Amino acid sequence: MGGIAQDVLDAVERGDWTTVKALLHPYLHWREPGVAIRGRTTVLTRLAESPPPSPPSTVELRDGQIYRWTSTEAPDGG
Repeated sequence: MGGIAQDVLDAVERGDWTTVKALLHPYLHWREPGVAIRGRTTVLTRLAESPPPSPPSTVELRDGQIYRWTSTEAPDGG
């Protein structure tokens, strides 16, 4: 894996929320096992309060930002 998804994971690990926000589309769709949420603000809250996400199985970009993030694995540590 590489590219923008890896950039998101790296920024989450660093706690660099400005970078994470810039990489995620405002109308983001986020799916993980047991989690299905929409909207960048909601996802940023989830990322700040939960274990780091697992790498995505698929991503969809829109306007150079992640619009859909789908992971089939549970987050690390959870």
